[in-house]
Amino acid sequence: MTIRKTLAAAALAVTAAGAAQANTIVDIAAGDERFSTLVAAVTAAGLVETLQGPGPFTVYAPLNDAFAALPEGTVDTLLKPENKDQLTNVLLYHVDDRKLTAGDFPSGSNYFKPVLASERLCITAGNGVQIADGTGEVANVVVADIIADNGVIHVIDKVLLPGTRPACH
Repeated sequence: MTIRKTLAAAALAVTAAGAAQANTIVDIAAGDERFSTLVAAVTAAGLVETLQGPGPFTVYAPLNDAFAALPEGTVDTLLKPENKDQLTNVLLYHVDDRKLTAGDFPSGSNYFKPVLASERLCITAGNGVQIADGTGEVANVVVADIIADNGVIHVIDKVLLPGTRPACH
């Protein structure tokens, strides 16, 4: 009986230790193959440590397919060391310095300020959540509210690109 109790206690300790591990936005993205391009970009931009920090952050995380839909060569060009500033700006356009769950987006269309302070996003909530970027193109939130220890991830189907401020309808 004491061996069972010891094994049960050991199993509980291992489970508790696993639960105590940080589950940051970066940890979640790095553990999901659908975000391998995003993780490579965050790494190339030197933003891993920031996004592992205490936050809070909301990350609009494009799927690999969203990066693949960009014009040919765009991702390779952005990942070059000489384009780190441009890559960083694109990535910071996908981050808000607040924890915003889908329920925090008011109904209708509203401007939101990403970490890239010179830009705005137009987020429309109602029947799902859509995000218009600076080009006027719209990304759909395909998975909302992946909760991390330091914020929340909303999975989107398009890479958001800075440009002239989007018009909210």
